[in-house]
Amino acid sequence: MNKNKILIELEIPLIEKKYDLFIPINKKIGTIKKLIENSLSDLTGNDYEIREDANLYSKDTGEIYDVNKTVKDTDLQNGSRIILL
Repeated sequence: MNKNKILIELEIPLIEKKYDLFIPINKKIGTIKKLIENSLSDLTGNDYEIREDANLYSKDTGEIYDVNKTVKDTDLQNGSRIILL
């Protein structure tokens, strides 16, 4: 098993979709958010609009993930559920 990535469930209410994603634990949340948004824009044929004010939230606690923290410095782990709003 690869220890430098975790599997999360990402929910995007704006497009009513859920995805299972592997994300690297050594990248900043802000970088992960940008990668996710760019991928969503490509996958949806630009139906998903990239927004500077969008944030990643814990689905369980409602807390916003700090864009300056690395994934390993948060409570994210395999099976975590997050929301992009």
